[in-house]
Amino acid sequence: MLSELLPGSIRTAEAFESVADVLLFPEEQAVIVDAVEKRRREFATARQCARRALAALGQPVVPLLPGRQGAPSWPPAVVGSVTHCDGYHAAAVALRAEVASLGIDAEPDVELPDGVLEFIARPRERQQVAELTEQDPSLHWGRLLFSAKESVYKTWFPLTGQWLGFHEAELDINPLGGTFRVRLLREGRDPEGRQLHTFHGRWLHRRNLIVTAVAHI
Repeated sequence: MLSELLPGSIRTAEAFESVADVLLFPEEQAVIVDAVEKRRREFATARQCARRALAALGQPVVPLLPGRQGAPSWPPAVVGSVTHCDGYHAAAVALRAEVASLGIDAEPDVELPDGVLEFIARPRERQQVAELTEQDPSLHWGRLLFSAKESVYKTWFPLTGQWLGFHEAELDINPLGGTFRVRLLREGRDPEGRQLHTFHGRWLHRRNLIVTAVAHI
């Protein structure tokens, strides 16, 4: 599914079940030594997906330890992102020379908990979610908005090293084209000093999952 959302230069891997028998580096094992079984399986399966994606990119197998904000620390020449939820784990990677940053997220297609939409969405976004829900109630559009904002943050942070609040990005969802446009509402510059104004992302709804992705070239 994920490969449908990203340019061909980005390599992806996904799994629909978590696994425990993944060979981890000692440094990786140390990260989850005290974790509960569910967390251990999520961590291991995400690393397995990441290694498959890196191999497809021609990169060596290396430890992928959590860095700032918990995201994996990728090899210097690589940018990447991982995600997991019940029934889905995935990774996407690309050469830094070809893609500046990327973010992916997956969520179950279920209603957001009470109060979450109000917490994450700007007034215009809440209005759009209400309109889309009325037009097509078969998809939980608030959950899609949440997922897209997670992908936006995962793209933003490696570029700027700065926090991006939910209300500091405003999304416009295209329900027919499976795309979304992001207007960034705080100042941020990439490592080359270029001002960041907008991101563009894609989404899909399949297997009772919502998957979103942003690639900033």
